[in-house]
Amino acid sequence: MTLCREFNENGFILDEFQKKAIAAVEKDYSVLVSAPTGAGKTLIAEFLVKKCMMEGRGVIYTAPIKAISNQKFREFQALFPDMVGIITGDVSIRPFAPLLIMTTEIFRNKLLENKSSLDGHYWIIFDEIHYLDNIERGTVWEESLILLPKQMRFMGLSATIPNIDRFAAWLREIHPHTIKVIKEAKRPVPLHFLFQSHGKIYDELREVSYKVYGRRKKIRLKGGQFYYEREQRPNNPFELFKHLAEEDRLPCIYFSFGRKRCEDLAAEASQLDFLTEDEHLRILETFDTFCTKFGISDEERTQNIRLLVKKGVAYHHAGIHPMLKEILERLFTEKLIKIIFTTETFALGVNMPARTVVLDEVKKKYGRFFRALKVRDFYQMAGRSGRRGIDKEGYVYSRIDTRFVSYEDLESVIKGKPEDIKSRFNVSYATILNLYETFGEELFQIHSQSFYAYLEKSVSGSRQLEQMKSRLTILKQLGYIHEFRLTEKGYFARKIHGNELPLAELFGYGVLEDLTLNQLAILALAAVYAPRPKARKTRLSSEVKTLESVTSEVVRGIHRFEKKLKVAVLSKPFYYDLSGSLLKWMKNKDFHTIIEELEVDEGEVIRYYRMGIQVLREMLDTPVSKGLKTKIERAIHLINRGVIDAEAQLKMSVEME
Repeated sequence: MTLCREFNENGFILDEFQKKAIAAVEKDYSVLVSAPTGAGKTLIAEFLVKKCMMEGRGVIYTAPIKAISNQKFREFQALFPDMVGIITGDVSIRPFAPLLIMTTEIFRNKLLENKSSLDGHYWIIFDEIHYLDNIERGTVWEESLILLPKQMRFMGLSATIPNIDRFAAWLREIHPHTIKVIKEAKRPVPLHFLFQSHGKIYDELREVSYKVYGRRKKIRLKGGQFYYEREQRPNNPFELFKHLAEEDRLPCIYFSFGRKRCEDLAAEASQLDFLTEDEHLRILETFDTFCTKFGISDEERTQNIRLLVKKGVAYHHAGIHPMLKEILERLFTEKLIKIIFTTETFALGVNMPARTVVLDEVKKKYGRFFRALKVRDFYQMAGRSGRRGIDKEGYVYSRIDTRFVSYEDLESVIKGKPEDIKSRFNVSYATILNLYETFGEELFQIHSQSFYAYLEKSVSGSRQLEQMKSRLTILKQLGYIHEFRLTEKGYFARKIHGNELPLAELFGYGVLEDLTLNQLAILALAAVYAPRPKARKTRLSSEVKTLESVTSEVVRGIHRFEKKLKVAVLSKPFYYDLSGSLLKWMKNKDFHTIIEELEVDEGEVIRYYRMGIQVLREMLDTPVSKGLKTKIERAIHLINRGVIDAEAQLKMSVEME
């Protein structure tokens, strides 16, 4: 019996695009799959994983965010006990397993630093491969595809990409093996679009009225003049909550683009009770059991969310404790939470479909400006509605404020073609050093192989190439490369992926060796922390001020070189706002007490502490002294405990499956 037949006989009815993708995998072809969110791309990846496990061939699954990586680890661990590993920077469990789950950054780093460690792996799955278009992180996907080992085949899964044929043509140009493109335009569960505007629900886009309703209101201007404007009918989300319950269109994922807005909407929705008596008992019992096991029952946010949960409501965003987010995800998957208010990262791939999706608005901030949603972003969120095998159709509600969104913009979002993916190729200093170690002065060949160069058809004089050359010049001028070889400082910087130049300069000056254990921890955290806009400056201790003064001078020196050579993105400064909280944590203070004194959400603090630990771990693999390594190891031990220990929490999560 073939594995394909086994899939069918186990209750999977494969669509044509799934059959085509599986047939290509059977022939050992690389595959690019472009299909709407919710069409069933995940099943193709699961087929490939099972095939590799049966044949004893290693396979890697990469994802853009750690939440997806953790979810995949739990899912595959249940299917293949003790054969699954995960490496995300926070976590390293069975790093030499035949099935490895990792973030794309970790995979890229392995390609640059130790490609031979991947010799036993023959396939890689790039989940959400259109993330190559992400301005901040997309270059990692492009570098990974360019540097792919010869023995490896890849499967790229994506939402609809209009220029997928051109994307595939680029890949065929840099890889000699066969690459098949599988396209699917149809969703198995069609979407029905509705709109809330002026307090009314509209079934059709053309019905959305741009007339201004309501009584006239007198507005006084300076100089004693007056004018009249009509008051808008309130577009109250509470009425929408009632509508969804009455029309049996729950569960619902409600997307909003602000954390505070998510929390406020959840509080408003909790005035209604969406649960039956039986569901009340089940949801509180499950919630309380998990919170107790994860040790977060006494947290203030846990108690606040418990009040929402008992009504079938929750909110979910990056500021929440990771384990609390996981509990809420489980409750939603079990159909106990009926409406969850969340930011858009929830749409990225965490497998939690619903009957209905609501978009609080169809505008968001891109860079410095607010504009109508990109079509791809809209459908990434909208695609979470409509559960295959459960719903006949999915419902997508867009809340419209006609003062801020034109009809033309609205129509382009709903009916427009998804945007082409673009190249964001922009290699870092660490990547340049790793490439130089292998290719020397020929390292620029990676640019000629980039998607950017393919699209431009002009390698010389391109902006990205000039940026690479500028960074290489800086590395040579600052002593990272001498006489065509990496110096000790160069070997340090090539192992640090993020803020590598400032940290390497401190290493070069001998500053790192002189730092205390506490100062090393503070420095690593300051290297990754970025305060939110308009955040209040934290008062620093005299010890930290001294460290800040030293690092600021180092960064200013680097910036002078970068500005002179017109480097587009300057090296990140150090921010010490969380230093006081970190020192308290390292002295075994209670995390809840520490959070109460901060303006930063607990989820953010946990994420930054973990990122700081990752920097310290990267330092361990550099040419620092044995004494410094001992201090680094001790600092990691003092930070990586309790709520910060991602690996321990993931293991606990797996045990509770």
